[in-house]
Amino acid sequence: MAQADTEDTEETGHGGAGRRDTGSGTWRAGIRRAIRIGSRPGPWKRGPVLAALALLLGLFMLLHAKMPNRIGGLGSLVETFLPWFGLCIPVLLAGALWRRSASAVVALLLPVMVWLHLFGGVLGDKSQPGGDLTVAGHNVGADNPDPAGTARDLAASGADVLALQELTEQARGTYEKELAKAYPYHTVQGTVGLWSKLPLSDTQPVDIKQDVGPLGDTKPAEVKMAYNRALRTTVATDQGPLAVYVAHLGSVRVNPRAGFWTDSRDRNAQALGEALAAEQNERVVLLGDLNGTMDDRAFAGLTSQLRSAQNAAGDGFGFTWPASFPVARIDQILVRGVEPESSWVLPATGSDHLPVAAGISW
Repeated sequence: MAQADTEDTEETGHGGAGRRDTGSGTWRAGIRRAIRIGSRPGPWKRGPVLAALALLLGLFMLLHAKMPNRIGGLGSLVETFLPWFGLCIPVLLAGALWRRSASAVVALLLPVMVWLHLFGGVLGDKSQPGGDLTVAGHNVGADNPDPAGTARDLAASGADVLALQELTEQARGTYEKELAKAYPYHTVQGTVGLWSKLPLSDTQPVDIKQDVGPLGDTKPAEVKMAYNRALRTTVATDQGPLAVYVAHLGSVRVNPRAGFWTDSRDRNAQALGEALAAEQNERVVLLGDLNGTMDDRAFAGLTSQLRSAQNAAGDGFGFTWPASFPVARIDQILVRGVEPESSWVLPATGSDHLPVAAGISW
């Protein structure tokens, strides 16, 4: 009996020790689990890089005007494609959701609000029915393989006033022939022209400083006229005279050395702004390939005097270039003293630009 009792006691002792060991192991495992959970980053600590990128994107768009332009024209380059930076928002959002980062999602509110502040007003259709006059403009392209077809398409648009840029000497006769029936009045000054259903008067070229420096000063007027890129005329409407400007500003280039080169365009824009500031007629329309968007600081001299028909009465951004896949609106209709009622982009022609049109009223 004593031996049995001893054995029972030993078995009981071993069993108790086993239970104590098991409890101790569970307790230690719980501590380790709690440490792991406590050290694991929560939703507000995850994705700090994504949150930082979201904040930088918002500040980048908000302060784009502060970006220096003297370094390779960086400011103008950014402003040319500024709306497209909004595509970074869904990319960052996808990353934030994948990382389950609450801080990154909240940080994205900044670029969203900035983008909507800059471009929210452009979204949606703001056009109104009616309009006293329809104007249209088109860079027809020097390498256009079908100028006759382009002319017929433009005439079919029904525009009362039609401005063309990049007219070549070879194609000029084709446009004059094809547009003669729809537009009894027209003028061509160098590489720009205006066709109208209404009488024109006071037509003259506009000096936008295409030639500068000693070499330009030595060229005779007839030589400069051959490649003149701006004109001004008066259209006689039922509501009174309307000053119409047609312009094709200098091209821009992107290259490794100069960066975003805009010297001639910026010089042309400044000269055109000065001509418009001196315009006596209170009703003005500017139609042209300005080789830049209205977000670009280079056009401050124009946007301070005129407003964009597309921004005021269009549907969306109205991108015009390149015609095959438009990413920027560089073909503009700007107005002063008249009310834009509608603005739209016309179907593609043989040019690398899309035509633009607008309805205006008094």
